[in-house]
Amino acid sequence: MKNKTTLTQPEYNEFDAPIPGQALTDTPGNAPWEHPPQYTDPEQVLDGLYSQITNGEFTEQIIAMLDAGIPVEAIVRVMVFSGFTQGKYTPDIGLIIVEPLMNLISAVGIRAGVSKLKLSLEDLSNKNFISDMAELKQAGQQMSSISEEIKQELPKSEAGSGLLTRPQSKEVM
Repeated sequence: MKNKTTLTQPEYNEFDAPIPGQALTDTPGNAPWEHPPQYTDPEQVLDGLYSQITNGEFTEQIIAMLDAGIPVEAIVRVMVFSGFTQGKYTPDIGLIIVEPLMNLISAVGIRAGVSKLKLSLEDLSNKNFISDMAELKQAGQQMSSISEEIKQELPKSEAGSGLLTRPQSKEVM
């Protein structure tokens, strides 16, 4: 007899999702952003975020992300969006605090001596992507020319000689 207590369920089930249209039938007010926000003054929000960012552990995480090449804009977008989804402030306040928050995180990165500090998502530059795509296109053209040469060198096979081809019927007169 098997021990039934050791059975485990997979962590992620792709079918465990809301059905289409379920949001239209849910009771309103279940999500935190559907209630009045905790803060309505951008100064209060910035003060809270300033004290959170200057906390030792959080500061180390931000410096590690900046050092890994994550742009300041990406970090700020995540912070602002998570504050909105937690019901801390409205999207309007989120837009107001973006610039001061970017300045603060940039200052943390500069103060920590992060080399190659990236400010915006555009700093990721498409130059590498474009050169990689050009190399792939050139490699694809070379492969197609090589495959054409190989096809020309192969002996011509008779029609119907493959393993899965239908046998040709013989006509009887």
